[in-house]
Amino acid sequence: MKRLIYILPFFLIFSSCKKFLDVQPEQQVDEAQAITDAGSAGTAVNGMYNSLGADNYYGSNFPAISYLYGSDVVWTGSQAAPQEISAHKTTAFNSYIGSAWGAIYKTILSANYILEAVPKVTDPLFTTATKNQYLGEAYAVRALSYFDLARGWGGVQLILTPTHTPTDHAGIKRSSLADTYAQVLKDLNAAEPLLPATTNRNRFTQKTVWALKARYYLYNKQWDLAEQYATRIISDNANYNLLKPYSAFFANNAVATAESVFEIAYSTSFKNGHSVWFLPPVLGGRREWAPSSTLVTLLNDPTVGGGRSALIGQTAPPGNLWYGKLYYRTPLGIDPAYIIRVAELYLIRSEARAQQNNLSGALADLNAVRDRAGIAPSTAVLQGDILLAIEAERRVEFPFETDRWFNLVRTNRVAAVLGITDPNKYLFPIPASELLADPDLTPNPGY
Repeated sequence: MKRLIYILPFFLIFSSCKKFLDVQPEQQVDEAQAITDAGSAGTAVNGMYNSLGADNYYGSNFPAISYLYGSDVVWTGSQAAPQEISAHKTTAFNSYIGSAWGAIYKTILSANYILEAVPKVTDPLFTTATKNQYLGEAYAVRALSYFDLARGWGGVQLILTPTHTPTDHAGIKRSSLADTYAQVLKDLNAAEPLLPATTNRNRFTQKTVWALKARYYLYNKQWDLAEQYATRIISDNANYNLLKPYSAFFANNAVATAESVFEIAYSTSFKNGHSVWFLPPVLGGRREWAPSSTLVTLLNDPTVGGGRSALIGQTAPPGNLWYGKLYYRTPLGIDPAYIIRVAELYLIRSEARAQQNNLSGALADLNAVRDRAGIAPSTAVLQGDILLAIEAERRVEFPFETDRWFNLVRTNRVAAVLGITDPNKYLFPIPASELLADPDLTPNPGY
C-alpha cells in the first residue's frame, strides 16, 4: 500500500462512496475540501463502511482466504490464486492476498482521515454527539481492520495518521503481534465512550465494540474479560437472541435480525460478491467456492448439523452439485455480510468458561447453540473434550463466515486438524508488491 497510499486522501472519501451513494465523481477533489461540514463528514463515514464491505475486504476476498485455508470450502474454478490458497501453497505473489491487504489498509486510511479531519469541522449543524459518533465509528473500524491484519499477517506497520505526501510514513517498521493487538484494544477503548449506547446492526455502537472486545479477549486468552464482554451482549435479551430455526437470521430475505450484532448492508449499487462465487450457474452464480464433501456430510447429519443443513443446497440431476446458500438473494449481491453474530458470543463465553474450569457454564452456552440448531446436548464432560466440542460446533455454525481458519490458528490446532506442520504457514505472506515498494516492510518467515 505504501506505493499508492499517498494519493488516496485526495479522492478516497468520494470514490469509495460512489457505490454507496450511486454517484460518479467526475474529477479529483482536493482533500482540503473533502470534509468541511456535517454533510461531507457523513459522506466520509459512509465511504469508510463502503471500504469495509468492498469486494477485496468483507465483500469477497478476505473471507475467501479464510474459507479456502480452512479446507471446508474448496475451489472448483481455474484461477491460480484461489487454487494456490486451497492447496496451502500460497506465495507472496498471490493476488487474493495482495488485494485483501490493500483493501484493509485502504479502510484504515479512510478511518485515519476521518479522525484527523472531523475534529476540525466548525459547522454549527455538526452536533457534538454526531461528531463523537463519527469519531467512534472510525476508531472502531480501524480496530477491526488491524485485528484482521493481526490474525492474518501477524504484527504489521501501524499507520495511525493520514498520508498527505509520499514520505509521510517512511521508516515505519512492522510492530510486534502484541503491539498490533495493543493498538486494536486502544482503538476499541477510544471508540467505546464516543459511540451511542444503542442497537444498530449495520453501524458501530458501544454494543458492537463490546462484542468485538469479547472476540479480542478470546484471541488474547484473557478468559475472564472474554466472558464478561460476551455476557453484556447475551444478557441484552431485548435486542439479541439466538433465533429458531437456525435459518431465521438469513432465510426469506431477512436482514438485521436479533441474531446479528454487526452485519454489512449491501444494495443493487453496492454488492456483496459472495453469492456469485457460491451459487451454481443455474441460479446465476459461478460456484467456484463449494462446500467440501466432508462439510456437506456434517451439515446433513441431523445429529451434527441439524437445522444448519439450510446452509447448503444441491442442483438437480444429472449435476447433483452441492453449493453454499447463505448468500442467495435476488438480485445477486444484496445479501448482508455477517461480521459477528450472537451465536459467536455464546461460543466465546463457552470457551472462556471452559478455560476457567466453569464446565457447567461452558456446557450451558454450548448447548444453547446446539439447541437452536435442533440437536441434542453435548455429551462432553472433561475440559479438553468440551473445548473440542466447541471447535466442532464452530465448524458447522459458521462455515461460510470468516471463522474456521483463524479459529484453528489461535487454538494451535492447524497441525492436528489440517496436517499443516510448518508454523510459518499459519500466517499469510506479506504481498511481494508491497515488499518491493517499501524497504521498511519485511516479509513473514518462510515466504
